[in-house]
Amino acid sequence: MALKVASEFGGEVVNCDSQQVYRGFNIGTAKLPLADRGGIPHHLLDIQDPTVAFSAGDFARLAREAIDDISARGRLPVLAGGTGFYLKTLLEGIFDGPARDPKLRDRLRRRRPGSLHRILTRLDPAAGARIHAHDTQKLVRALEVVIQARRPLTELHLSDTQGLTGYAPLIIFLAPPRDVLYERINRRTEVLYEEGWLAEVAGLLAAGVPPDAPAFTAHGYREALAVLEGRMPLPEAIAHIQQITRNYAKRQFTWFRNQQPDAVHLPGFGDEARIQGAAFALVGELLKNRGE
Repeated sequence: MALKVASEFGGEVVNCDSQQVYRGFNIGTAKLPLADRGGIPHHLLDIQDPTVAFSAGDFARLAREAIDDISARGRLPVLAGGTGFYLKTLLEGIFDGPARDPKLRDRLRRRRPGSLHRILTRLDPAAGARIHAHDTQKLVRALEVVIQARRPLTELHLSDTQGLTGYAPLIIFLAPPRDVLYERINRRTEVLYEEGWLAEVAGLLAAGVPPDAPAFTAHGYREALAVLEGRMPLPEAIAHIQQITRNYAKRQFTWFRNQQPDAVHLPGFGDEARIQGAAFALVGELLKNRGE
């Protein structure tokens, strides 16, 4: 869909996927090969070393720079990806919270996700309701901030935000039927393995990327590591990745409904002509109004 919109309206694509920023992590993140990009420039792909963490704040800063550059050249910035928190941070800003505390973080990581979620819900009910009970990474960071700041995370968000200004964003959320979406997810997982996902992971390890690198936290990569290390049979790994990806897709529906209420939901996939036509109409109307 992003390629079609960019081609139709003279645009350039800005990646909004938290894992496609990492160099070398291509197959498992379903990164679009250069040959398939139709000559359309892409930004924020392959910009980070896989051993270095990449935050929502990093994304917002670099995305603003890319958007400003694209717009200054008279082109249309087209963001593509499903990392909702990155998009929210870009549009609304992010609080300047306490610095990371390795010792506190280590203590928190020793707890089970359910325990972390119960503690967060007690200290900050709003944050507990927003963060999934099994999302350990976000739970640890939220608790780290709440404990150090001695204030609810939501208050910090309200008091220290600085978002994207000077633009009129149009958010399009593709919302195909769940059963068909889940079928595609299942098949795509199988295709990624057929295309050499395990070989990609083996190559990354051979190149010196450690198994605990931040990039290896992406969906499916931990399972691929487990297969290579003999801790999980391949069929079990594929089934597990299919399940967690379906769960993630379900959470994306909830996220965009609750966190981005202005998003326009189109009932189909981006490769359907009728959905592309609907998107073209939305973008065309936005550009027309902006011109007036």
